[in-house]
Amino acid sequence: MREKLINEMKNVFGEDTKRINHALSVLNFAERIHAAEGGDALVVKASAILHDIGIHKAELKYNSSAGKYQEIEGPLIAEKILKRCNISTGTIEHICRIIANHHTAKNIDTTEFRIIWDADNLVNLRGELKDATRQRIEKIIKKVFKTNTGHRMASELLIKC
Repeated sequence: MREKLINEMKNVFGEDTKRINHALSVLNFAERIHAAEGGDALVVKASAILHDIGIHKAELKYNSSAGKYQEIEGPLIAEKILKRCNISTGTIEHICRIIANHHTAKNIDTTEFRIIWDADNLVNLRGELKDATRQRIEKIIKKVFKTNTGHRMASELLIKC
């Protein structure tokens, strides 16, 4: 199923290797966090692969890739993909709730959501904090990360000795 969803994501993103690579990086971190934190593996993998699936539609419809627009457009696209993959209705609903909240963290607090939140932030913050002070990075890690594993990984990845 993992490879099938990756292929579906690649079909949606087409030549957009930046978005494909981002999704694959989030998937890598999500799988590592999931190994320590638990949760539903299918929900974690599918959510990681498809979390930004609405970005192109957001850019077309709103002329913006802002997270709030991805949260609006992504779930419907993901739902169609997941139905084609014969994933159960309850699992689809959970994945779509994660996608609909992956930038704002409102109305959801499941293990799987926390894993995706942390994985996405691990990828995004690497570039955003490259010139930040250790004190600022530590403060952001404490505030942003929702799992013990994500917190540990962020400290290892983002804090320079």
